[in-house]
Amino acid sequence: MGDQVFATRIDTDGDHLDWRQDQRLTTCSPVPFVPPDIREAARSYLDAFGLVFGAFDFALDGDGRWWFLECNPNGQWAFVDQPTTKAITTALADTLQKGTTA
Repeated sequence: MGDQVFATRIDTDGDHLDWRQDQRLTTCSPVPFVPPDIREAARSYLDAFGLVFGAFDFALDGDGRWWFLECNPNGQWAFVDQPTTKAITTALADTLQKGTTA
């Protein structure tokens, strides 16, 4: 949202190709650190498409490398962990109230 980055890790209990099929088997937890190159790439993507917000999906491989899957310009986020949901809600309200500075 704007220049702020919020990240959540979604883990599943079991071997599921699509975690959305049974969300009772998922755990969401805040990601405390997003690598600078990922932050910069996301910001560049938003700028290129004139977006203020994007819900980016990444997968992490066994070596911890981030792989970009997609960006949803109107993505869902209210289901993630409570601290991240609250932070995104606050940032969204601030952006709607104050507008963007860009």
